[in-house]
Amino acid sequence: MTIQFDRIALIGIGLIGSSLAHDIKRLGLAKEVVIASRSADTLKRAEELQLGDRYTTSSAEAVKDADLVIVSVPVGASGSVAKEISGSLKPGAIVTDVGSTKASVIAQMQPHMPDHVHFIPGHPLAGTEKSGPDAGFPGLFEGRWCIFTPLADTDEAALAALSRFWEALGSKIDVMDPEHHDKVLAIVSHLPHLIAFNIVGTADDLGTVTQSEVIKYSASGFRDFTRLAASDPTMWRDVCLHNKDAILEMLARFSEDLAYLQRAIRWGEGDKIFDLFTRTRAIRRSIIEAGQDVDAPDFGRPHTLDKKS
Repeated sequence: MTIQFDRIALIGIGLIGSSLAHDIKRLGLAKEVVIASRSADTLKRAEELQLGDRYTTSSAEAVKDADLVIVSVPVGASGSVAKEISGSLKPGAIVTDVGSTKASVIAQMQPHMPDHVHFIPGHPLAGTEKSGPDAGFPGLFEGRWCIFTPLADTDEAALAALSRFWEALGSKIDVMDPEHHDKVLAIVSHLPHLIAFNIVGTADDLGTVTQSEVIKYSASGFRDFTRLAASDPTMWRDVCLHNKDAILEMLARFSEDLAYLQRAIRWGEGDKIFDLFTRTRAIRRSIIEAGQDVDAPDFGRPHTLDKKS
């Protein structure tokens, strides 16, 4: 792999930022990586992990002379970061983000972006329930989609350069309108997380089932909801607040479909229940065929017992 940028600035060093740092170093995509975090403790840990070449608590300092700036912070902080770095960006720099909501990020960041830089909003569809600089690992973006929501006047050469960067990380590229992106992500990511947060919260509130029973028998299905429900609270709070319209629309659709299922169960309409479950099973097969998961039982968890001699 060849060097693509002389200097890359990573603003935020959580799961996505640290995974980027691992891959940039592993693939030799930059001569220098500068890491910024408001938290001195987080920055110290990033340095201990040797994720970059220079470290600073000042985002403005980090972006000086950077050819590529990647903002990896909770979406609610996008505007304040953009305001902080705006006066320090060099002419021709590419500024992108990794936020899960795009219309809000554009509204927050674009007003602060000087005319001499290329602002290209982005969203890599990759991650885990872990957070912080220790959560990152090489190869996170391999085989995953990275969606760009470029502005109308986006420079084609800058978009091509950013596309090459993500492709070098193993990502597949797609381009969407920001509002369409937010609606798609509301159903494939945001709503599933909200359902998980809610069902785990419901279990925690149940008075007729003890917490020990919930944990003891979690492998019957509840356990898989808890993985999503363990995701970073700050990140997901901001997603809810900054993709409000699309999320509320999908929640309304979900509530209507849930009411349909409730009626079918109440009136013993087995054909309706069977048809729904057949359709949803087909979706799972389609996801596997698209290479977005593996066809392993129980998500590939090991089930072999250790043999004792």
